[in-house]
Amino acid sequence: MAGFFKRLVGWWDGQSFGTALWTRRFGTKVGEDEAGNVYYRNDDDSRRWVHFPGDNDASRVTPEWYGWLHKMYPKPPTEDPIVHQKWEKPHQPNLTGSEGAFFRKGSLRRADVKPASDYEAWSPE
Repeated sequence: MAGFFKRLVGWWDGQSFGTALWTRRFGTKVGEDEAGNVYYRNDDDSRRWVHFPGDNDASRVTPEWYGWLHKMYPKPPTEDPIVHQKWEKPHQPNLTGSEGAFFRKGSLRRADVKPASDYEAWSPE
């Protein structure tokens, strides 16, 4: 029952019931990327959308699919692949708030940094 209710009203963890229904009625699958995101459009190409596996996180959309979703490219990367330059780094999602987040040298959040123990507790005389 909790799974049904979560799917009925939840948008933060996969597609909601309404989105699944809309996709089934009007969506045409265009492609899928290496992260497992599935991309759709309607018949007249006036709407384009993506279904994420698991948590909805837009930073997981690669640049070429982002360009297609926002109509910067008329054809999806499955029909017209984008040529990458040799100096380009591979796409990475935003890892803020996760185990893979970046912390600068000296940050107390880094595992290799131990806080200084120069603290002396005050005690009344």
